[in-house]
Amino acid sequence: MRYNFPKDFLWGGASSGPQSEGGSCEGGKTPSEWDYWFSIEPERFYDTIGPSRTSDFYHRYKEYIGKMKEAGIRSFRTSIQWSRVILDQEGTVNPEGIDFYRQMIRELKKAGIEPMLCLHHFDLPYYWVKEGGFVNRKTVDAFVKFASVVFREFGEEVKYWSTFNEPVIIPETGYFYGRHYPAVCDAAKAVAAGYHIQLASSMAVREFKKMGIKGQIGIIINLTPTYCRNPEDEGDRKAAEAADLIFNRSFLDPSVLGQYPKELCELIAGEGLRAPVLEGDLKIIAENKVDYLGVNYYHPRRVQARTTAFSGPLSPDKYFEPYEMPGQKMNRSRGWEIYEPAVYDIAMNIKENYGNIPWYISENGMGVMEEEKFMDESGQVQDDYRIEFIQGHLKQLHRAIEEGANCFGYHLWSPFDCWSWTNAYKNRYGLLRVDIRDHCKITMKKSGEWFRKLSDSNGFDAGS
Repeated sequence: MRYNFPKDFLWGGASSGPQSEGGSCEGGKTPSEWDYWFSIEPERFYDTIGPSRTSDFYHRYKEYIGKMKEAGIRSFRTSIQWSRVILDQEGTVNPEGIDFYRQMIRELKKAGIEPMLCLHHFDLPYYWVKEGGFVNRKTVDAFVKFASVVFREFGEEVKYWSTFNEPVIIPETGYFYGRHYPAVCDAAKAVAAGYHIQLASSMAVREFKKMGIKGQIGIIINLTPTYCRNPEDEGDRKAAEAADLIFNRSFLDPSVLGQYPKELCELIAGEGLRAPVLEGDLKIIAENKVDYLGVNYYHPRRVQARTTAFSGPLSPDKYFEPYEMPGQKMNRSRGWEIYEPAVYDIAMNIKENYGNIPWYISENGMGVMEEEKFMDESGQVQDDYRIEFIQGHLKQLHRAIEEGANCFGYHLWSPFDCWSWTNAYKNRYGLLRVDIRDHCKITMKKSGEWFRKLSDSNGFDAGS
């Protein structure tokens, strides 16, 4: 069967500045939260590999861009590191940082690759981290000033912008579960940070439109469909609804619809918590909705009603327990379920409940450990599992588009192996292999050759 996609469909890949650039102390860059955290607790990072030892995109971006072109990448989303562009709380602009991103953008366009830029990908400058990060409202205003600098510098050259990548991850991992810096468990701070991030996003959209930038501005949200153990059980259904409110709708609704779900507001108030809303804030959110949506999807969330009493600091776990569906297909390296039909469910939800806003899959991918085991005699990684993974998800996306979903692209995470927060290079996602122990030598995996054919022909042949 042939799966053809719409004309001008964006076939591409996604990475981020902090996960690919390296050069943490070069070009005038000031430390980010990751640089600081690694400096004080390197043992929390896999193989003690920190953000300075990433894929060296900062020095070798021309080579990477050439290799991405060979792998069929026609559009590339990455992030501009705030800490590389703005040097301090006063807003001093770093000309070396501006020059790096300008040269990168031009090299991408020269290669025929559409640049898509994100303003924030979990990498707050340390000078704002020590002031409380997004718990502190001052950071909101600073983010908007940073955004205005970037819009002014690159607005004529970039068509697609996004404010935040996976904004819910910041309160989730930094303030509920203690997995990212500042690694605390404080629900009040989680609510404040989450609210301020949404406000910052909406204010950046307002600034973008006020400046008359010709392109489009969106937000990248990790939509993780929630499926309950038993849809006929009221407790299980309520558990799924709570998880959906907290992890999906908390940013999806205000970004696309301009308002928070009433049920989420009631849930937060029921815990005695309050978002730090000031007069005029909700009007800003209502009037500055995004132009398009980026959707990151890797795995579903399966839940059931709690079977044990909740204890410990307040977190979303109070409202549900994880449920492991019998017979589920798994990526054992990452510990994530592979469930392709969720792509169709996401598409239908956007179509039916969010005005069929234009959207694209901004991340989808398969992280695998010890890919060296899959090398052939020539040294090429034979990652048929990745090809199968991509095909399975694209079949569901094709089905959704045929039924009217307004999807305009598919981006793989990632075009090349890159650093993954505290996991470093434990799981590899790339179409291109990066050997960080051999001066970041770049080689094409089998999936890269396949993706080139996919991109060139705007579709693929496979069984139904």
